[in-house]
Amino acid sequence: MAWWRLRRRRQEPEPAVEEAPTPSGPPADPLDLLPEQQRPAGGLGVQLQAGDLVRPTLEEPHAPVLWLSRGPAEAGAWAALRTQHPRTGLWPLLLHGLGSGEHEQRPWAVGELNPPAEYSVPGEHSAEAVLAEWWRWHDWEDPDFLDDAAPYGPTWPGLAPELPLREDPDQAADAHAEELLVSPEPRPRLGLVAAARGADALTAVGWNGPGQFEWDTGKLSSVVRSWEDRFGARVVGVGFASLHLSVAAPPRTWEEAMAIAAEHVTANQEHTLMRPYAPDLIGAASWRLWWD
Repeated sequence: MAWWRLRRRRQEPEPAVEEAPTPSGPPADPLDLLPEQQRPAGGLGVQLQAGDLVRPTLEEPHAPVLWLSRGPAEAGAWAALRTQHPRTGLWPLLLHGLGSGEHEQRPWAVGELNPPAEYSVPGEHSAEAVLAEWWRWHDWEDPDFLDDAAPYGPTWPGLAPELPLREDPDQAADAHAEELLVSPEPRPRLGLVAAARGADALTAVGWNGPGQFEWDTGKLSSVVRSWEDRFGARVVGVGFASLHLSVAAPPRTWEEAMAIAAEHVTANQEHTLMRPYAPDLIGAASWRLWWD
């Protein structure tokens, strides 16, 4: 962390973990996340496990932002729902909690989301401008960071070039979803968010995983949008402060990887070293970013 000059870093204490209400009654219909006039004819198009609608906070009266399964996500469900997204407008997410035990439901079911209106609209930002702003936050007076960032310097180098697809982005996302389902326990739960694309779902659900670094998730969504466009990335899973993306156009050379590593390090405070990190991106079919 010494190599970063982070702004907007909050020093608030960890919130007390509230007891989430035990789901009761009939399962909720995720289409209720949509205005009535936007609900597709023919319903969801997928046989869905039981779940409930979640509001961003437990105290204040806000509209639901998330449909959350009561149990772990079932195999194949993410891909089936992703296929229906152009018709339903509901983007699926595999949602990991903060560890296990009493923290497993954080942040999704215990009122630790934010009303989306508190964030900016992703489409109002340029990913180039957002990354250039964050680039200035690096500690360019630290000689070690200067060595690590070479050949880059204090002047923002611009976006990494778009790369050719090596596979279909949707098929890559479906495969990564199945990989996340076999991750160590506890298995992720299934979520649905009303959003035009996966990047926007991060803002629409009120996620604040990067809040120690950048409070406005709308800015991060704009960057992830750009990764979707340039690298065939898709938002598949989200944790308390982690993000899981599939990648259909990974870098093939060290130079291509270094350009992407510069963006990851700039957007993600945990990746503090560009040069050791860049080789891991070569040919990688998925990216995992996380924040404190």
